[in-house]
Amino acid sequence: MTLTPAGLQLLKSLEGCSLEAYPDPPGGSSWSIGYGHNSPNVGPGQRISQQQADAWLLQDVAKAAAAVDQLLTGVALSPQQRDALISFCFNVGAGALASSTLRRRLRAGEPVALVLQGELPRWCHGPHGPLDGLRRRRAAELAHALRDSRGRRSASIWHSRW
Repeated sequence: MTLTPAGLQLLKSLEGCSLEAYPDPPGGSSWSIGYGHNSPNVGPGQRISQQQADAWLLQDVAKAAAAVDQLLTGVALSPQQRDALISFCFNVGAGALASSTLRRRLRAGEPVALVLQGELPRWCHGPHGPLDGLRRRRAAELAHALRDSRGRRSASIWHSRW
């Protein structure tokens, strides 16, 4: 399983979909298309169908999910916490997750909800400082992570494996 249906909707809403290639980040030299898909084959003026955007999204999500599962082996995550971390990894990349304090703390056994509350909001900086879009994204990921399977906010952030 890669994402829950609610997790996939969250990721789609956070990424947005553009059927025409766009510079990512704005003014940068790399290009993305669809739901944040980037590769050396994406470039200016390129257009794709909605079906192609959906197919690439599922491929890219599968890669992010595999990275989360590998990098956080042994960490007990709820489906919603896993969704949030897949969205995070989709956005920042597996390398950033691998070297993050967030990963180190989770692997050390700290309570997942507490770590996510402390670490996700820190990942909102662009090249020139904090970005409102990334602040909103991290807040949405955190809110999703703190929901239980019925869509309600978890009663306690202190639930852990301890």
